[in-house]
Amino acid sequence: PEDPAAVLAVLADPRTRIVTLTITEKAYLRAAGGGLDTAHPDIVHDLANPQKPKTAHGFLTEALARRLAAGTPPFTVLCCDNLPANGATLHRLLIEFATLRDATPGSAGGAGIAGHIAGQVAFPSSMVDRIVPATTDADRARISGELGIEDAWPVMTEPFRQWVIEDDFPAGRPAWEKFGVTMVGDVAPFEDMKLRLLNGAHSGIAYLGLLSGHATVDRAFADPAIRRFVDALWEEAKSTLPGDAGLDTSAYTAELAERFSNTALAHRTAQIANDGSQKLPQRIVASVLECLEAGTEMVHLTLVVAAWIAACAARGKALPEAHFTDPLDAALTELLSQQLPANET
Repeated sequence: PEDPAAVLAVLADPRTRIVTLTITEKAYLRAAGGGLDTAHPDIVHDLANPQKPKTAHGFLTEALARRLAAGTPPFTVLCCDNLPANGATLHRLLIEFATLRDATPGSAGGAGIAGHIAGQVAFPSSMVDRIVPATTDADRARISGELGIEDAWPVMTEPFRQWVIEDDFPAGRPAWEKFGVTMVGDVAPFEDMKLRLLNGAHSGIAYLGLLSGHATVDRAFADPAIRRFVDALWEEAKSTLPGDAGLDTSAYTAELAERFSNTALAHRTAQIANDGSQKLPQRIVASVLECLEAGTEMVHLTLVVAAWIAACAARGKALPEAHFTDPLDAALTELLSQQLPANET
């Protein structure tokens, strides 16, 4: 922000009871192992200059330290970014940052703030379920034509929306239920349902759709073979979800079938196919591991992984060279070039 002091003043104000974050995943400055990237220049700066922070970690910690020093109860921190267990993740990162700050000479007013954040500050998790395809040039042209003004980045989305928040707000909260928010004791089951039924099916549709020549989700889902596959995939994934968490998986998949059939959304299979090595562990592999432990069927779940491998191998052949990308492309290219037997791929 242009005026860090003004931001800190608002955060430290006793009238501020909830602080929400929508800063994108990258702004949480996590290292490869999931912990805080302590070598990041902005983290280094904030530890040395707690009164002039640049990061969310620095702003939150300094504001909470000022409130503690003034005898003001802490605010609740509500993370709204698309991170698994986002509240718990931010809580862990902030404790790590505050611990470093406590150990930094000259961090006046920050002594013991890590313990305060660990034991006294609430970090409820939240989850948003809404399909938002990447904006295309065609979208910009159409929207600008309809509005009569140029919109550089219209957001295309679907009618469906769901926002689930853990109800942990010691300082109070608005009555968000009046506006359609689902308040729960634990977001995790809802998050798993979305990851395994929506996102998992999306990945399967994307890779099988690409291999079958379907450019969008609705076209792929209309393919009878892919539709039968998705129905069977859902049944396998449903068996991994808790039966006592208030989840209506049948209603959810019926709703998903309508959402995937939305021709106006034009959600590209190539977009969903990106970053498969990062997405499949949560979307598919987690279900596979639970099926293995329970001894239940997982044929369709494992086929999604096989379809990802096949789609990666098809780039530069049946598919354009850079039709979609993956952080492990270099390793994948080397592996696929070895032409291993099918049972070793």
